[in-house]
Amino acid sequence: MTSASRARWNELLAGIAGLLPAGPACVLVDGHGSQPGILADRLADVLNACGRPCLRLPGVIADWNTAESGNPCIPTTTIRLASGPGWCPGQRWDLMIWVRTAPGGHDGGVGNGAHGANGSRREGEDAAAIVVDMHDPDWPVIRRVAAPLAAGGPWYLTETRAFFAVRAATWDAKFGDDLPAYAAAIARAGVRHDGTVVDVGCGTGRALPALRQAVGPRGTVIAVDVTPEMLLAARAAGRAAHAALVLADARRLPLADDSADAVFAAGLVSHLPDTEAGLGELARITRPRGLLVLFHPSGRAALAARHGRALTPDEPLASGPLRQSTRATGWDLATYDDAADHFFALAVRR
Repeated sequence: MTSASRARWNELLAGIAGLLPAGPACVLVDGHGSQPGILADRLADVLNACGRPCLRLPGVIADWNTAESGNPCIPTTTIRLASGPGWCPGQRWDLMIWVRTAPGGHDGGVGNGAHGANGSRREGEDAAAIVVDMHDPDWPVIRRVAAPLAAGGPWYLTETRAFFAVRAATWDAKFGDDLPAYAAAIARAGVRHDGTVVDVGCGTGRALPALRQAVGPRGTVIAVDVTPEMLLAARAAGRAAHAALVLADARRLPLADDSADAVFAAGLVSHLPDTEAGLGELARITRPRGLLVLFHPSGRAALAARHGRALTPDEPLASGPLRQSTRATGWDLATYDDAADHFFALAVRR
């Protein structure tokens, strides 16, 4: 293991430890193959080292009521940590961590019995409170945290940067053909000429040429991203000529209240740990009657299929939840278009 890989593991494990509930808890690390056991072993070592007693449960217990070690979920002063698909069906876990071990989540395996003896891998992941991508075992990354836990710990910044930093250099080579779709979405939004527009979560800056064209030479374009490597890639592609590049967290923007005529956010919402908090921050910097443009160059169904998952009605960009979260944060959702080849939503600041 390289020093960089060791540092990434330490960062990941510290992030998971910070997300675990206080006090005693029964935690299952599940998934396919050997990686859940590796993660559980390392997490147990970290928890014990930082003063949170952790009992690592070995092997498989087919019947918890008669097992020699007793029911692991009897409250104790410890965290009890199990791994693998052999644990008895029907038991309650205080928290489940799911480990992805192939790109897009296609593990090719079967989920834990806790979700039905014949449950699918997707059922296991969908039920998990924390999802960790270990397709590259040297560079694991937390990819999702359930809403009740999401606000805890420093995991969001470290994991977002860890995920995107290693992809920044090849991002445009993989997705560069999306530029016309960005231009079409920005034209459709009707961003005000001579106004100020902020691209939040700008990545490599694929929207910046079209945003500059929309506001004209006297307008202002500000591009914000939390990952330094993404901004470096935007600069290398010449897109700093179209906008001021700013390193910042979308949840804490270094911009004044009511300072933007429009906010453009491509693929941002699904990466936010708290949708309403994020949309509220975007509302804070937007003038009354200003615009929020939420966009993705793939529709939700196509994007879900790419990542090997099924759509669920409670996702942040599903129609009902998005209408609720925009309304709660000072926006009126005017357009919702989830097509096969794009996602486009337009909201107006109240």
